[in-house]
Amino acid sequence: MKDSVDHRLRGSWTPEGPGAVELAPKAMRWLEQRIGECTADAPVAPNSAIAVAESRIPTAAHAKLVAIVGEEYVLDDPAERLGRSGGLSYVDLLRRRYPSSPPAVPDAVVLPADPEQVQRVLEVCAEHDIGVVPFGGGTSVVGGVTALRGDKDSVLVLDLERLDRLVSVDPVSRVAVFQAGVRGPDAERLLSVHGLTLGHVPQSFERATIGGFAATRSAGQASSGYGRFEDMVTGVRLATPKGEWRLGVAPASAAGPDLRALVLGSEGTLVVLTEVAVRVRPLPERERFEGFVLDGWERGTLAVRHLAQRGLLADVTRLSDVDETASSFALSGGWKTGLLRRYLGAKGIAQPCLLILGWYGDAVQRRREAVRSLRAAGAVGLGAAPGHAWQRGRFTGPRQRDALLEAGACVETLETAAHWSELPAVYERVRSALHGALESPLVLCHVSHAYETGASLYFTVLAARDHSDPIGQWERAKRAASEAIAGQAATISHHHAVGTDHAPYLAAEIGAVGVNVLRAAKTAVDPKGILNPGKLLPPAPQR
Repeated sequence: MKDSVDHRLRGSWTPEGPGAVELAPKAMRWLEQRIGECTADAPVAPNSAIAVAESRIPTAAHAKLVAIVGEEYVLDDPAERLGRSGGLSYVDLLRRRYPSSPPAVPDAVVLPADPEQVQRVLEVCAEHDIGVVPFGGGTSVVGGVTALRGDKDSVLVLDLERLDRLVSVDPVSRVAVFQAGVRGPDAERLLSVHGLTLGHVPQSFERATIGGFAATRSAGQASSGYGRFEDMVTGVRLATPKGEWRLGVAPASAAGPDLRALVLGSEGTLVVLTEVAVRVRPLPERERFEGFVLDGWERGTLAVRHLAQRGLLADVTRLSDVDETASSFALSGGWKTGLLRRYLGAKGIAQPCLLILGWYGDAVQRRREAVRSLRAAGAVGLGAAPGHAWQRGRFTGPRQRDALLEAGACVETLETAAHWSELPAVYERVRSALHGALESPLVLCHVSHAYETGASLYFTVLAARDHSDPIGQWERAKRAASEAIAGQAATISHHHAVGTDHAPYLAAEIGAVGVNVLRAAKTAVDPKGILNPGKLLPPAPQR
């Protein structure tokens, strides 16, 4: 084993982008005034500090896998296995800092080259009863790619990074077909040659893949304009232990239930997505980002609701609450906050909530009506500067988290969504649960996806890390927040998916009948239960 830090888990966003951002001393002082002193005590552990057991892949199965993909693409080196031993949640990253609580490590990593090889690999794994964890960009923050074994003696990670092709483009129908391993930036680069865009840009964009977007029903930052990822999918090619499966032959269909909707969001537990056909759109000729401030969270959410229900949402619509607005200014070292505070005070803004709007293409009339609606709600325009600042920094959140991890902070996110009438109660209940579970936390929130009937709530939580039990500290807080969400008319996940973290709460949302429907579907396509053990479905009741 190499005595080094594995590059995949060193920080949230290496090697694709720069490492952790530097936190200004002034910003760190501001934060510690609110959450208490943070002490750094646990750097990322080298590979040699983490115990990795010998691979348990049967010899006969190993030989068959080599025959399918080639010896160089069946990896059992401990460093390679550690590199795919989890996602990018706070707990995942902590497990690389505290070797006494190591990650679950797969027995091997297999990298097929095409959909046919994926199918053959699944058939071998079904024959030998080997668990299979599909792996794209590895950006799950809910335990979705943790190498759990379930009842299997061995488990392998099926890394789809070699499925990296744009298969076809139909500019007349505006449909493109991608292999599942294509990452977000590569998809946009490949489409731009044809003057097209997918328009799907979640915060995981730099690493996440087309297959991962589909498997988790991802929502991009411009979802108000381009839609959620499930809205973009027109067809899928799937590998299952029972054989290959294709869905989607027309733009719409009444030929029974929509089985695409069943596999989208199935998180690798029912199928492995190998190709995804998506709706694409022409590249916008122009874009415009700008900022507004509203006085207080209640007034801000009311203004966004009016935009949504009047069909005036910007393609990007993001409203931060009072605490997130204040922390954004402080932690970014951005605008001269004293001057800004005095300016807003003169405008009658006592509790600033920042609203970022982004417009793509020809949206002149819609923008004009939206601005008129915002001004009627008392919004103060700040011009293009905050919008451009958000654009430049929209991928820095995970890098800031890395810097805060280094500094000894507990920092993580969680999200939900609810109808407008329930949103205030959900907001208050989740905040109260987090404040009750952590000592002096800073709880921030924003709406980043709005609909005619409701909106998402995305919480960021910061606290001084409990070095005596850092993993338990967050797990207790997450459990308290999840119970608060499950006790309300809200979803356990708007776009992070279920994974392992949310599986205990799924039945409360879809009911016992719904859980049985999912179990029946899994039995139909995966009778031995090899696909992504321990994810999505609550544990089956004991007989």
